[in-house]
Amino acid sequence: MKPLLHHIRTTRLLWLLVFVPIVLVLAATRPGFHTLPFVFSVLAIVPLAALLSHATESVAAKTGDAVGGLLNATLGNLTELIIAFSALRAGEYLLVKASIAGAIVTNSLFMLGGSFLLGGLKHHTQEFNRISARFQAALLFLATVALLVPSAVSLADATDAAAFTQSLSLGLAVLLILAYGLGMFFSLKTHKEFFASASHGDEGGHESVWPTGLALGTLAGVTVLVALVSEIFVESVQEAAKTFGMSPAFVGFIIVGLVGGAAEMASAFSGARKNHLDLSIGIALGSASQIALFVAPVLVLLSYVVGPQPMDLRFWPGAAVMMLIATLTTTTLTVGGRSAWFLGVLVLMVYLIFAMSLYLLPAATS
Repeated sequence: MKPLLHHIRTTRLLWLLVFVPIVLVLAATRPGFHTLPFVFSVLAIVPLAALLSHATESVAAKTGDAVGGLLNATLGNLTELIIAFSALRAGEYLLVKASIAGAIVTNSLFMLGGSFLLGGLKHHTQEFNRISARFQAALLFLATVALLVPSAVSLADATDAAAFTQSLSLGLAVLLILAYGLGMFFSLKTHKEFFASASHGDEGGHESVWPTGLALGTLAGVTVLVALVSEIFVESVQEAAKTFGMSPAFVGFIIVGLVGGAAEMASAFSGARKNHLDLSIGIALGSASQIALFVAPVLVLLSYVVGPQPMDLRFWPGAAVMMLIATLTTTTLTVGGRSAWFLGVLVLMVYLIFAMSLYLLPAATS
């Protein structure tokens, strides 16, 4: 525990951890109050994300960037899964689908573009394992196709479309989970030699590494706190959005996506600055593909147990188009195996186009 306490005392950003108990107490004592819990939850997630970033780097230093990226993506996506599970039980399927689509777009565009930009500002050019990046992009493309199909074919014939879409979604959920498991077996077991990092980064890239037990314990504990605070954030964000003049579509797609992925973003951006770009790409694309291949199908299966009715994988057209464009963008830009800061600008511009469109979208339309 001493390395953890020392890190908290010497890092000013982590002093914001004081907002964690404040937001938990405020949510428990003032359940009808929304604006302050919204602001405090954002301030609480930021230091938790930084703490999660350092713990993940300690694990990645001993397991390698590929496993470290997978671990961070898994723990980071636990937040989205818990939030979506709460909405699933309440029957808020539109919120569930918005969080899925928003997380895929945010991770594959904002997180990846930010990593390219921040890493490129410090290093003239950066290299990454293009086999690993293209593998993650291929998984994401497969998942995006599976998520687009129910939306496309359900429009072809309106006769008994609901039953058809539900049966198709159930079959696709099983196939996606199977593809995710086979993909992990391929990259971590049978062909793991193809997924080694292209570079080892800076010499001081893993300084002050924590013991594995402390790092894993911190990862687990902080993930739980992030999930609790994020749930308070989601409960308050809709009412707070009205105060700040944000549309529901912008909140669900952009705000929830950014805050829900804050922990992973901190690790991805830090890894890129230290020239561990494989770790950053593994987190960004790994998280997006994991949401599409695992989290979304699991939520479909869970809806048969905890939801008021089964959920399908049919998304509204705007979300489907944005997911497809995000996937094609990452597939195109990860072919070369090298990056520079302007490549990050291009990816971020695509994301900003989506964000601006959603922000200006009338509330009635969204």
